[in-house]
Amino acid sequence: MTDFLDDIAWNEDGLLPAVAQDAKSGRILMVAWMNREALSLTAKEQRAVYWSRSRQKLWRKGEESGHMQAVSEIRLDCDGDVIVLQIEQLGGIACHTGRESCFYRVLKDGQWHTVDPVLKDPGEIYS
Repeated sequence: MTDFLDDIAWNEDGLLPAVAQDAKSGRILMVAWMNREALSLTAKEQRAVYWSRSRQKLWRKGEESGHMQAVSEIRLDCDGDVIVLQIEQLGGIACHTGRESCFYRVLKDGQWHTVDPVLKDPGEIYS
């Protein structure tokens, strides 16, 4: 049953932003895009599946890195144009830079400062 997909306000490219949030800590780990198929598969598999705009194909988070996202809940915002995935980030790394979160820079005094460490060298993750 995929009737829920009809309630989404897809953008002009047929996409929807998806925020991945750690279900335990509440930390925002990443933002990616989904099309109808990606959201349908995510709901069915309870694993995050995104649409790669650069590669123009479905992307199962962790298919290369092993750092998949187990989805415990999917929420739709009031306008129907953004979803939040409550996830468990397997391996503790969501970012392709080897960090826990893609949001690892903080604006301070007009400059971006890196505040989170690299947990694993990306060269080791994507060999």
